[in-house]
Amino acid sequence: MDVDWLRKFCLSLPHTTEQIQWGSDLLFKVHGKMFAITPLEPAPVCLSFKCSDQAFAELTERPNIIPAPYLARAKWIALERPDAIARAELAELLQTSYELVLAKLPKRLREPMGEANRKAMKTSSKERGPEKRSIRKKSKGNRKTRQ
Repeated sequence: MDVDWLRKFCLSLPHTTEQIQWGSDLLFKVHGKMFAITPLEPAPVCLSFKCSDQAFAELTERPNIIPAPYLARAKWIALERPDAIARAELAELLQTSYELVLAKLPKRLREPMGEANRKAMKTSSKERGPEKRSIRKKSKGNRKTRQ
């Protein structure tokens, strides 16, 4: 695994952005939520990402894969060596990490509406007219006083 391959793969996923944060860590995010982190300078780990509960238990049993520092409680793992996982398996795990994070986002971000649907919704709301809200007045006579 190298940073160029990682960038190419992660940025191919829909709505993914990259950001340098905490000095020299490259983060990959979907709608602002991170799903993978790699340091750009030498560090004890070379890649961290989220995984399922089952995968977390299985992967942390392998050599050179540890619970990610600060993120293990959220089921993130960290690779101590770039070759700890084969590239094909790593691609699947990164895809899963992306999907796990995406699944936690609000529905409006997970299922973006097409332009045609947006226009249809605007048209139908104009046809209905303005919505009327009922306003409830507070009755002063119903208040109980403490003595």
